[in-house]
Amino acid sequence: MKFEDMKYERVDIDKLSDKFKELEQKLDNAASGEEQFEVHKEYYELYGHAMTQMTIAEIRHDVDMTDEYYEGEQNYYDEKRPVFQNMTVSYQTKLYNSKFRPYLEEKIGKVAFKNIELQMKAVDEKIVPLMQEENQLTSRYNKILATAKIDWRGEQLNLSLLTPYLTNSDRNVRIEAWKKYSEFFAANQEEIDDIYDKLVKNRTKQANDLGYDNYLPLGYYRMMRNCYGRDDVKSYREQVKKDWVPFAEKLHDRRRERLGLSSLHFEDEGVYFLNGNPAPVGTPEEILEAGRKMYEELSPETGEFMNFMCENDLFDVLGRKTKKTGGYMTYLHDYKAPFIFANFNGTSGDVDVITHECGHAFQGYVAAKDPILEHADITMETAETHSMSMEFFTEPWMNKFFGDRYKDYIDMHLEDAAAFIPYGTMVDEFQDIAYANPGLSPKDRNNMWRDLERQYKPHLDYSGNPYMESGCFWQKQHHIFDCPLYYIDYCIAQANAFQYKVWMDRDYKEAWNSYLKLCELSAKDFFTGLLPQVGLNNPFEDGCLRNVVNSLEKKIF
Repeated sequence: MKFEDMKYERVDIDKLSDKFKELEQKLDNAASGEEQFEVHKEYYELYGHAMTQMTIAEIRHDVDMTDEYYEGEQNYYDEKRPVFQNMTVSYQTKLYNSKFRPYLEEKIGKVAFKNIELQMKAVDEKIVPLMQEENQLTSRYNKILATAKIDWRGEQLNLSLLTPYLTNSDRNVRIEAWKKYSEFFAANQEEIDDIYDKLVKNRTKQANDLGYDNYLPLGYYRMMRNCYGRDDVKSYREQVKKDWVPFAEKLHDRRRERLGLSSLHFEDEGVYFLNGNPAPVGTPEEILEAGRKMYEELSPETGEFMNFMCENDLFDVLGRKTKKTGGYMTYLHDYKAPFIFANFNGTSGDVDVITHECGHAFQGYVAAKDPILEHADITMETAETHSMSMEFFTEPWMNKFFGDRYKDYIDMHLEDAAAFIPYGTMVDEFQDIAYANPGLSPKDRNNMWRDLERQYKPHLDYSGNPYMESGCFWQKQHHIFDCPLYYIDYCIAQANAFQYKVWMDRDYKEAWNSYLKLCELSAKDFFTGLLPQVGLNNPFEDGCLRNVVNSLEKKIF
């Protein structure tokens, strides 16, 4: 079914609560594991339908954040979603404590029960008001960004539509664009600082009320870190500083020479060639059609997936002035349909949507064929491995998007992906410190960010821009506000994607078969259990990044 034809009806949480209580009663009355599993299949339908309706409302709100009806629906779910989360955890707790658990574990897997355990530690009725306030704060932040009105040479642009000018081949243009960009954030700095300060205090209070010293253990539970902990992430960050930052700095220096600059100023950070970054040729419709042909040629599985996406209009990718910034893939349970949201703006990022977000969507499409809903509950580092690896697997088709500049794009993509690991890891350490020290002032947090930039990105030069020099760049990173502690998942996944890059350069078919297996395994095993099954090294183990760097340096330098 086409997305525009999907019916939306507000989820009545009170009525849904009664139905969940009925399910719990049925679980209690079941005389066997088989009977309980039949009840659990009813849960799949109830939960899946509610999630479908909430997701439709979210998408329609995000495509136009001035739509009063869907803004009202978003406000409703900001208030009711924590109640819904508590309902699902209450039901799952019954499942977790079932006397027939061995049978149920055999049916839905040990990973599912570990995830239930983490959710039981992360949600409680007594913190629902705080969770509601948290949702309101993140919505407030997103609305500030989505409704930005920036005067640019006689027209008003939002942040997404200004983005192409930030990487314009004319240095004067991008300096002017970054000035406008910084001025917008500087004008809203006090309010954004206030929102984040309240979010840190809110999340800390949620954690304290649940018995934790600070938000970090609660945040790890909410991120479903079911097979590794804070010490493992700290070990990964140390690897990045020791083995990856020097490699990334070599690439930055090579780029500086290519651009003919004596130093890389922050306005040059996203520019890779003197004649400008390669941009896709063709209209958004032509880009989507090129993506369709690419996936048809890549494999039978990806061809089937992409045809399904296109035939059902499961993309909303055109940039518009009142559209939420950023991009994502989400899932509509009732229709077994992934959905991709993005903001095309004429840059190479448009093609990244067709590779990165389609990597997520392809895995979602594959997982939808599994009748066990819990098998689709992949943790985020696994999900991002699917998307970031697809970016590399699709490289042989980049001529369809970039014409005679396809090789420039491939080179730029590798350098950009390498540069991301230090940045993303820095975002994680920033959050780790912020939540371990919730009493930090906004100024303390800015100083801390600037100090981390000197460790992870020592080449950065912000001279002449007081907003950036004072350590405020982090305010544009919406994950810090919306999805606390998420960002390290991208970095872990990027390490896996680079392992696939090295592998596919050696044997593309073998690497692709491994990737396909990873998508099919989904959440049937823990992340650390999936890796050896598909032939990848564990990024938490010392030496993993060093081995990847050694392979890449042999090819690049």
